[in-house]
Amino acid sequence: MQLTRFTDLGLRVVMRLAVVGNGDRPGSREIADELAVSYAHVAKVITRLAELGVVDARRGRRGGLAITELGRDASVGWLVRRLEGEGEVVECEGTNPCPLRTGCLLRSALRSAQEAFFASLDTLTIEDLTRNPTRTVLLALPRVGGTSYEIAATNGE
Repeated sequence: MQLTRFTDLGLRVVMRLAVVGNGDRPGSREIADELAVSYAHVAKVITRLAELGVVDARRGRRGGLAITELGRDASVGWLVRRLEGEGEVVECEGTNPCPLRTGCLLRSALRSAQEAFFASLDTLTIEDLTRNPTRTVLLALPRVGGTSYEIAATNGE
């Protein structure tokens, strides 16, 4: 199974926000630049993450982005399901339906495989994904906007 670019970007945004220092609220343009992706894509992803309650997004002078408690504690499987949607791996119906759909065992096998994929992600949280060495890499991303974080201080060393 391959995740959409939207889901991939959503996970990266949440991981990046998970390592931001207390009180710091980077903007969506800053996050886009740090992750080397399109601002338009990041803006759409952040809108969805905010709808889900995973990210607190505020506008204005004291605005910016912050991960919520739900964002830290929810399973990666839960988040991926919300970002991907729970559609099937293959489309058997639709405008050009598969002629095998009435008696095909592949559809249920792929559905089981998809659920196993999600179930394996259910055991992880964003906090799990942002441990070292990933944390060090996230903290070493080129900072935009003049904010620089101390890697050792944030790692608890």
